[in-house]
Amino acid sequence: MTVDGNAIVYGEGAFNTLNGKTAHGLVRFCLRYKIAAVVDSRYAGRDAGEVLDGKVGGIPVVDSIETAMQTAENAGIPATHLVIGIAPDGGRLGKRARQDVIKAIGMNLNVDCGLHDFLSEDEELSRQAGLRGVVIRDIRKPPPRDRLHFFSGKIEDVAALKVAVLGTDSAVGKRTTAWLMVQALERLGYRTQMIGTGQTAWMQGARYSIIMDSLVNDFVSGEIEHAVWQAWNEQHPDVIVIEGQGSLMNPAYPGGFELLAAGRPDLVILQHAPARKEYDGFPGYPIQPLSRQIQAIESISGKPVVAVTVNHENLIDDQIPFVCDAIEKVVGLPAFDVLRDQGDGLVATLVPHLKKR
Repeated sequence: MTVDGNAIVYGEGAFNTLNGKTAHGLVRFCLRYKIAAVVDSRYAGRDAGEVLDGKVGGIPVVDSIETAMQTAENAGIPATHLVIGIAPDGGRLGKRARQDVIKAIGMNLNVDCGLHDFLSEDEELSRQAGLRGVVIRDIRKPPPRDRLHFFSGKIEDVAALKVAVLGTDSAVGKRTTAWLMVQALERLGYRTQMIGTGQTAWMQGARYSIIMDSLVNDFVSGEIEHAVWQAWNEQHPDVIVIEGQGSLMNPAYPGGFELLAAGRPDLVILQHAPARKEYDGFPGYPIQPLSRQIQAIESISGKPVVAVTVNHENLIDDQIPFVCDAIEKVVGLPAFDVLRDQGDGLVATLVPHLKKR
């Protein structure tokens, strides 16, 4: 796809936390922008990839937007965009972040934001953007209703293997696993398309994307179906990987049901954080056992969960193989840490299903 521009990713106070998942995605993989720097004063001077995954990736973390602008200029990729990389609960923009957005607009940066606070409707921000001739894009703005699709059944025309990556919680790594699966499948020569279902996947450049939590409920199923069908109709891939949202049993983000009902996956991969005992952001709400979550998915979809992928947060490296072995013994499914080991082992479990088609 065509690159939209050179981006500074705003992650102040959130990078390397659960509220920084948009920034994390953009650092790990991005087609839409060339990432010049990440702003978070707590990690200034370090490499963003090294902070996240222990792997140097060439994207510096800096202390301010001013420093980011100079860093981008010095690197020969002068910044054109500020991308909001924070994703706090509720999707609201804090006071400090708003002041930094004003500063960025004053430096002639376009602003892309995936929060529920629509920056283009903020009178001061909109006025400043107009004066500077820059564009504010609110990625989570609902699309016009006359462009939305209602479920029709055309999903049954899709002959590609459809694989959904669901999770046992929100902010658990579903999208990252989905991208790693896509890349591993492509290395094996399989034509693969990703269906993005949130603002971060859109920002990363997923060609076929919807933003589920921006949609009127009546059209959620139809938009999921249309995205999958469109990817099939236009590209005829061997595999379509569908990014999950929330989890079936999360009290605040019970995403996943529409993806099963309308996306009609043939197989499900389940992303799980073994060290996480309560739902993200909701103390007192224990995560249901992995076996129960697998049972719920299979009961609703009538399709199998074929593997578990592990989010290794709060685990040390030496523990990970033992945790994967324990999962296999308890639920009878192979378990993989794809962020640590890439997606090749996981994808090997899918190849027999592809050969049957």
